[in-house]
Amino acid sequence: MIATLLVCVSLTAIDGDTVKCDGQNLRLLGEGVPFVSGVDTPEIGSHAKCMKERKLALLAKARLKEILAEGGLTIEFYGVRDKTPSRRPLVNIYDRNGNEVGQRLLKEGFAREWRPGRHNDWCK
Repeated sequence: MIATLLVCVSLTAIDGDTVKCDGQNLRLLGEGVPFVSGVDTPEIGSHAKCMKERKLALLAKARLKEILAEGGLTIEFYGVRDKTPSRRPLVNIYDRNGNEVGQRLLKEGFAREWRPGRHNDWCK
């Protein structure tokens, strides 16, 4: 599969696993396989199930913002979109050293592995 490289004038963190590129939300795939594997971060704001999840979500978002601020990013899109109503493009974002951003969040403890039907409980 051939990747399309995306260029963003403006790139901001929406939450720990979603970025906004020039007004379009993009979902981090974390080098996973669409609809089979990926990364998941806690839900932010009213989508969180408890106060602990809200706090973890803010930490994940802050870390993603730090990584984005480092610059030198490459965004790859393979033409696959998620199944949410907004149909966010699923992307891999690589830092200047070639590390995939979702994988960095996973290794640093800000994200967990995502699999279909598996719910990450951030409140425990």
